[in-house]
Amino acid sequence: MTEVLIVGAGPAGLLLASELRLAGVDTVVLERHPRRPDFCRGFNLNARALDLLARRGLAERMTAEGWPVPHAAFSGLPVTLTLAGAHTDHPYSLGIPQTRVEEILEQHALDRGADIRRGHELLTLEQDFESVTATVAADGGEYRIRAAYLVGCDGGRSTVRKRAGIDFPGTAATRFSLLGDVELADPQALPFGVTTGPGGSVFAIPRPGYVRIITTDRQPPADQDTPVTLDLLRTAVDEALGRHVELRAPRRLTRFGNAARQAAEYVRGRIVLAGDAAHIHPPAGAVGVNLALDDAFNLGWKLAATVRGTASAHLLDSYHAERHAAGAHVLANTRAQVLLGEPGELGDRLAPLTDLLTRVARHPDGNRALAETVTGLDTRYETLPDTGHPWLGRLVPDLTLTTGDGRTRLSDLLAPGRGVLLDLTGGTDVRAAAAGWADRVDLVVATCPDHPDLRAVLLRPDGHTAWLRTVEDEGETDGLRQALQHWYGAV
Repeated sequence: MTEVLIVGAGPAGLLLASELRLAGVDTVVLERHPRRPDFCRGFNLNARALDLLARRGLAERMTAEGWPVPHAAFSGLPVTLTLAGAHTDHPYSLGIPQTRVEEILEQHALDRGADIRRGHELLTLEQDFESVTATVAADGGEYRIRAAYLVGCDGGRSTVRKRAGIDFPGTAATRFSLLGDVELADPQALPFGVTTGPGGSVFAIPRPGYVRIITTDRQPPADQDTPVTLDLLRTAVDEALGRHVELRAPRRLTRFGNAARQAAEYVRGRIVLAGDAAHIHPPAGAVGVNLALDDAFNLGWKLAATVRGTASAHLLDSYHAERHAAGAHVLANTRAQVLLGEPGELGDRLAPLTDLLTRVARHPDGNRALAETVTGLDTRYETLPDTGHPWLGRLVPDLTLTTGDGRTRLSDLLAPGRGVLLDLTGGTDVRAAAAGWADRVDLVVATCPDHPDLRAVLLRPDGHTAWLRTVEDEGETDGLRQALQHWYGAV
């Protein structure tokens, strides 16, 4: 038995395990592969993911190893989207292998007591009103494990989603690309970046010791699971460029498509989905791992409170409401990026739209708005009450604060994974209004010289603003009580 069973030890599952353990929830993680993959799926953490990771003290460990690039990834426009001036504490994308991100997250989860079982594969699951029971294959045998909740973080072909009978509507792939991590026999034969030839284009990305090559799968097989061979990749590259490029020493060969699907329900009873199990989308914009981390941050504190019995009845449902909407936005903008890059007749028909968006992206305000949209920096969750303040529902900047113990940062206060109520006046009304929630929310009396108009701020454990008071509404506490009850349950 365990309180929460997570299926899948990718970024979403590992971060979720850490968040649950931070709240003292017994957590078991099942991963069918006996060890982490020896290939790297992605190499990018975006600004929002770094802002979220910073709220748990994890961002610095990654920024110390990665390389910052001061713009957001975007396909289909001849304009770079800069992150300078964006609403973020990390105005850059961070180049770091996903394999390294997973290593850091796994150690973080283990340090907090998560039980991670590699080589354990989910076979079946059954849920009732009180629990979920899973049958697991491991070491040549089977065992059953019962949990209060089960979370599927097991990828786009999620066994959890299928066994739970959750619909996965969307659009099937219409185009496929080949991806190969290989060596070039002649390093000068293919420059880095996009090379266009008479039959198409080839994208070459430098990696330590090898090159990642992406090109169109000119004759996709009827079964997209048909293995990709080095000869197939060579042929596709040669046909695109109209010349031969010798490829050798393949590390990874695969194909991917432009399918876009989203689970109809992120929560069904005691079964929850996160990461690619909840959504798949074209790889444009390099947001996959970032979206998975965002799901885990949103879910962790809500599921922990639900398990502990302190949550309001709607709290876990708010995970679906907030992250399903966010996922739909990602599906829309990644599909748009794919369309902007379409060749041939469709590309010609979209040329006026491409021209319009290019002109918008060349305006500083338009450029910043597009950058914040494709990286999720514009994410705003509904708040009650909503006074219209631009911070409400959004991730609060990492404020510099002065408390009785000296200077600190907001991220340090959020590191324990609890709610935080900042009292920036030292008065008694905020303290009195929040007294009943002291077991779930940390009250911090401080000053914030950079924002003298602020009087008090209530933060969710994921760093989003739940309530805020400024000098203009001095003395108002009814909204504070409403927000506390909404997000942290009854007294």
